[in-house]
Amino acid sequence: MLNPEMISKMTEKLKKSIPENVLTFGEDVEKKIRQGLQFQLSRLDLISREEFDVQTQVLLRTRENLTLLEQRIQKLESKLSEKKDI
Repeated sequence: MLNPEMISKMTEKLKKSIPENVLTFGEDVEKKIRQGLQFQLSRLDLISREEFDVQTQVLLRTRENLTLLEQRIQKLESKLSEKKDI
């Protein structure tokens, strides 16, 4: 979801970077900039911060589970190796 406030700030920054004489050619330059930004940003594959945080937590739990499974496998392999030596 795109933050309208962020788009407004970006629009203002872009508008300020355009020379004054160019701005006078079109009365709706800001509107066109805003539309262009919204279009380009909507094409990006972005996720919300909440979604990012949720996926980060899922990844951390998955890594923890993987570590535990690796430890279990090592123990089982060492037990199997000990039995073969007997």
